[in-house]
Amino acid sequence: MISESIDFIKSKIGDFKPEIAVVLGSGLGGFADGLEVVAAIDYKDIPHFKVSEVVGHKSRLIFAHIEGKNIVVMQGRLHFYEGHSLVETTYPIKVLKHLGVETLILSNAAGGINPDYSSGDLVLITDHINFLGTNPLIGKNDDTLGTRFPDMSQVYSRELLDFAKRLLPALKEGVYLASTGPSYETPAEIKMFRNFGADLVGMSTVPEAIVANYCGIKVLAISLVTNLASGISKTQLNHEEVVAAGAAAGEKFTKLVKEIISGI
Repeated sequence: MISESIDFIKSKIGDFKPEIAVVLGSGLGGFADGLEVVAAIDYKDIPHFKVSEVVGHKSRLIFAHIEGKNIVVMQGRLHFYEGHSLVETTYPIKVLKHLGVETLILSNAAGGINPDYSSGDLVLITDHINFLGTNPLIGKNDDTLGTRFPDMSQVYSRELLDFAKRLLPALKEGVYLASTGPSYETPAEIKMFRNFGADLVGMSTVPEAIVANYCGIKVLAISLVTNLASGISKTQLNHEEVVAAGAAAGEKFTKLVKEIISGI
């Protein structure tokens, strides 16, 4: 399957080899605007890729030059709650590994659990809690990609975290908890997650980070706090608010990621 996906992609990009991949979360698709694009490929055209039906996810790969680097942007991701298995949601990460990607920058829209966070904050993920009830590495192991029992003590590259903090010292840090969705969490669940040590909650990122770590790809993950979590927020939660907050913070996010890519 991976060979078929790679062959198709290479027929569109030629000898272009991406070093860095960026996965864009809800409302953050604007990062791809203004790039020096080499090729844009819809997921629906790539063998074995699935398509996201979520608003704010355009479902395409964009190969481009930025800050002197070759990058590939996943403008949209798959989610477990759409009915895809975790193997399917993380399949693109394995393809990116075979394309030559060495560094992965993940982004997401998240609910803020930490009382020090405000809507619009960018938060560096230092660790995660997998509350999905399953793992994307379950099943027969592919020894060409990684070991059967990968170490998870440093999924998020300390080197990249430190570099991002030097660029923008005001960036907050936190632990991200992934739940299945698609319903938002109850106040009681948020209270439990806070007791677990979670600062952020969302419905993505963790499966991709697990697989990237397994594949030997360096990972940096950035959450945009689009809303305060249930029980902390004074208003009801809705996806339109998430997309709008992502668009509002787009310029700040784009500036940060471009600076990070420039320094890698």
